[in-house]
Amino acid sequence: MASKLKIISLGGLNEIGKNLTVYEYGDDIIVVDCGLGFPDEEMYGVDIVIPDFSYLVQNQNKIRAIILTHGHEDHIGGLPFLMREINAPLFTTRLTAGLIELKLEEHGLKEKVKITTLEAGEHFKAGCFNIELIHVNHSIADAVALAIKTPIGTLIHTGDFKIDATPIEGEMIDLTRLGEIGKEGVLMLLSDSTNVEKPGYSESEKKVGVRFDALFKDCDKRIIVTTFASNVHRVQQIINSAAKNNRKVAITGRSMENIMRVAMELGYMEVPKDTLIDINQINTLPKNKLVIITTGSQGENMSALYRMAFSGHRQVEINAGDRVIISASAIPGNEKTISRVINELFMKGAEVIYDRLEELHVSGHACREELKMMLALTKPRYFMPLHGEQRHLRTHAELAKSMGIDPKNIVIGDIGRIVEVTRKDIKLGGTVQSGKVLVDGTGVGDVGSVVLRDRRHLAQDGMVVVVMTLSSEDASLISGPDIVTRGFVYVKESDVLLEELKRVTLETLDSCENQHITDWATIKTKVKTNLSGYLYKTTKRSPMILPVIMEV
Repeated sequence: MASKLKIISLGGLNEIGKNLTVYEYGDDIIVVDCGLGFPDEEMYGVDIVIPDFSYLVQNQNKIRAIILTHGHEDHIGGLPFLMREINAPLFTTRLTAGLIELKLEEHGLKEKVKITTLEAGEHFKAGCFNIELIHVNHSIADAVALAIKTPIGTLIHTGDFKIDATPIEGEMIDLTRLGEIGKEGVLMLLSDSTNVEKPGYSESEKKVGVRFDALFKDCDKRIIVTTFASNVHRVQQIINSAAKNNRKVAITGRSMENIMRVAMELGYMEVPKDTLIDINQINTLPKNKLVIITTGSQGENMSALYRMAFSGHRQVEINAGDRVIISASAIPGNEKTISRVINELFMKGAEVIYDRLEELHVSGHACREELKMMLALTKPRYFMPLHGEQRHLRTHAELAKSMGIDPKNIVIGDIGRIVEVTRKDIKLGGTVQSGKVLVDGTGVGDVGSVVLRDRRHLAQDGMVVVVMTLSSEDASLISGPDIVTRGFVYVKESDVLLEELKRVTLETLDSCENQHITDWATIKTKVKTNLSGYLYKTTKRSPMILPVIMEV
C-alpha cells in the first residue's frame, strides 16, 4: 500500500473561484468541490471558466466520491460539466444537494447522478478515506468543513468559513469538534485564505438584519433590494424586515426564484403567510407597501437589476420614488460593472444605498483572527493555504508561521502541482494536466488561446478583408481587389488609405505574377505581409488582415 498522499488543486489557487481539490492515496481518489470562475476582461465573449478535468477523466475508475462543501457557484458551478464526462457518487448537505439538482436538471443530467445527502456530524467511507462533515458558518446555509481520515493521518479541509457567534439560523461553527480533532492530532490543515488581509473578525450576519429594519422603517418609497441569490439567510432577513413593516414581497430574477423555491421546500426559509406576491401584481399596491428582491448585485448584463436600470425589465421601471439597496460587495473584477449600474440608477432619480456608504454586507469568509483560531484549534503539523490569489496564499503562510508552524511544513501549491504528503514530510512533486477551460454559449473548450488571441486582436485593432478574384489558370487578377474594414477606420474618412491599400495589393499581385507564383496560400501570405507592413508604417496599428481569393 502506498504511504504517500497526493493533493492536487485543479482550481482555486492563485485565483478567486474555480475551487477543486483532489486527494489521492493508492488507487483511491476523492474530489472536494467543483467550482467555476468568471472571465476577466481579456476573455472576450466567454461566459464562464471551469477547471481542466483531464486528470479526473483519465483516473475516473479511481474516484470514490465527490464531496461539495457548500452551494456557491465557485464550489459547485463546474459540476455539470464534470458529470458529463465521468460517473461518480456525490455527497453533500441537503441545501447544497437541492441547488446541485437544479443545475443537473438544466443540463439534462439529473437522472444520471446519484447524490447522497448528509448532515453535519455524519461521516462516511470512500475507499481508504473516512470523511466527517463539520458544521461551519458561511454566507449560505448548510456549509461544512471536512475532516478527512487517511491511512497516514487526519486532514482538515475548511472549505469557505467564518466564525459567527449569532448566526441567523442554526448554530455557531462547531469549534468544539474542531478542537477535539485537533487534540486527537491533525496531520494537515488546508484553509480558506480569501479574507486573510483583513484584520480582526468578520461581522455577524445579524448586523445586516438590524440595518434592513432601520432602512425599511418609516420609508415611504418602494424598496428594491439586490443580494446574492444563494445567501438565503440574507433573503430571509429582507423578508422579515418587509413583514415587520407591513410590506408585500415580490421576487424577480431566475436564480433568485429557483434558490428561494428550493430553500422553502427544504425548510431553510420561512415566509410569513400572505407576504409573497407575484411580480406581475406589483402595480396593484402602493409603493410604500412593496419590497422587490432581485438578482444583479454584481451588475451582470442580463440580470434583473441591470434590466431595471437600463429600462429593459418588463414589470419594473425604476424612478424617483424608489429606494434601491445593494446588499453585496463586489467580487474582484466586477467593480466597473457595478459602478455602471449604480450610476444609471442615480440617473433615473432613484435613491441608491450601497455597501460603501452603509453596513449592508458582511463577508462570509474568516478574517485574520478567525484564521488564527482555526490554526490554534487544529494544531496541524502541515499547512497549505487554499482559495486565494498569490498574495492571499503568501500572507496566510506568514500567518501560520507566526502561529508556530515550522516554515518547512508550510507549502504553497499551484494549479496542477502535486503536493506529496507522508507522515514525515511534505513537498511539491510533479504536475498533472490542468488549466482553464472556457465555456462560450454551449461550446465547452472550443474557445482556446488562439481564438482568444484573435478576439483580443479584433477588439484592439479591428479587421481588414481583401477580396480578390483570380484566374484559376494563371492566377492573374480578374476583378478587385475590394477592401472591407471593420473596427479599423471609418470608411468615409479613409478613402485615401483604402486606395493605398488597393495599390499595395495590386503591386503584390503583379510581383507574384512576375515570379510565376500561382499557389493561393503563398499569394495570400504575401498580400497579408505587405499590407500589414504598410498599415503599421502609416497608422501604427496592426489590424487582423484576411485575404480572400475567389477563383474563376
